Amino acid sequence: MCRLCRRFLRDLSSLSGIPSARRPARLNASRAVSYDSQYLGRYSQSGEEAGMGMVESAPGAFELIARDDVTRARRGTVHTAHGAVPTPVFCPVGTQATVKGLAPRDLLTLEAPMILSNTYHLYLRPGADLIGELGGLHRFMAWPGPILTDSGGFQVFSLEGLRKVDDEGVTFRSHIDGSEHRFTPEKVIEIQQILGSDIAMAFDECAKPHDRAYIAEAMRRTHLWAERCLAAHSRPDQALYGIVQGGVFEDLRAESARVLSEMDFPGYAIGGLSVGESKEDMLRILDHVVPLLPDGKARYLMGVGSPEDLVEGVARGIDIFDCVLPSRLGRNGAVFTPEGRINLRNAQFRDDPRPIQEDCACYTCQHFSRAYLRHLIISRELLAPHLNTLHNVHFLLNLMSRIREAIEGDRFADLRECFWAEYRPADEVARQRNHANYRRSTGPPEGAKNERKGRTHSERV
Repeated sequence: MCRLCRRFLRDLSSLSGIPSARRPARLNASRAVSYDSQYLGRYSQSGEEAGMGMVESAPGAFELIARDDVTRARRGTVHTAHGAVPTPVFCPVGTQATVKGLAPRDLLTLEAPMILSNTYHLYLRPGADLIGELGGLHRFMAWPGPILTDSGGFQVFSLEGLRKVDDEGVTFRSHIDGSEHRFTPEKVIEIQQILGSDIAMAFDECAKPHDRAYIAEAMRRTHLWAERCLAAHSRPDQALYGIVQGGVFEDLRAESARVLSEMDFPGYAIGGLSVGESKEDMLRILDHVVPLLPDGKARYLMGVGSPEDLVEGVARGIDIFDCVLPSRLGRNGAVFTPEGRINLRNAQFRDDPRPIQEDCACYTCQHFSRAYLRHLIISRELLAPHLNTLHNVHFLLNLMSRIREAIEGDRFADLRECFWAEYRPADEVARQRNHANYRRSTGPPEGAKNERKGRTHSERV
């Protein structure tokens, strides 16, 4: 661990020991600026480690370092105001300004290059204005590295029965209390600029992947909104990426890639995948659309993060990934191994003295057995999701680190072959079930109105 990391962890520890009466009641913007400057060096090292040194680049700009000779895999760097991000990269998801189960010091120890937060959730709670008053998202969540914020489009369009869309924007009801809100492209950009993320996303409409007529309409609307997002965006230290839509239809994806490429965003996301389509459809669309995107811009595959998807996405030229999977699985007792996913709830691990993974350097594997972890899970101890998530995030970050090294050494094809010789992915039925559970989890809780029934969730139950 570098000197700055140790200092940051020491500072956090000292803060937690201050009696509440002595803690500052309010943080101001000048302290936030000082905080950012103090720890910027730690995240600038990623470019230096590749032999690049510090490079003056526009926010969100992509710099190519190496290409694989066999696949479309590439090694690069995305430059941000909070440091250089080595790619390909996996971003742990801190939806509500926290990666569930982990503290910022854990992510620093794991050397997470960049994390993701969500505009929709932070807008609803605690509110963008509050976060801005407290120094911005980095200071609010005590995270010194780069942050990418999703526009909230996926979350809004998951609220079936609770939203109405038109060309101007979306009117929706909060999944928290049923209150009515309005998102427009301009509003979404305003929120993300207040949050102060390093990479913001244009507002898009994420439609179900197989309804061609509706997807075509949603894609048209996404393009209109992308232009308005560009016109509204003005924060110079923040990059704005566009989002390609088009479902599982190659011609629509090609049209979306063409239209958005002409807008000259500094980077491009591929949205509307991993939302219910098959793995085969997802990979087919990637094979088709990635070559159509500008070669000198970063490519971001949204909401995808299983080990097999990372390897195959990289092989097709993807640079950035994010997913809630490592923390969600960890909370439910499932962990990654080189052979595939295992569920520590299973009775076979009751007396298993081995760590999750024999050669893993994470804190969990260095100290605890599968038997102990199963005991924590069965006992519903709070330590269980923390230790499981710690391992899962380490597993994915370590996989991406090995991938970057393999691309630079022209060995990615060998790594890909070795990965598939060992790893067995979760079956398609389990994947579809997990997706359905997530869609339900974004639905209306207590107090939220259902438009069709005219009753609250509690009344329906």
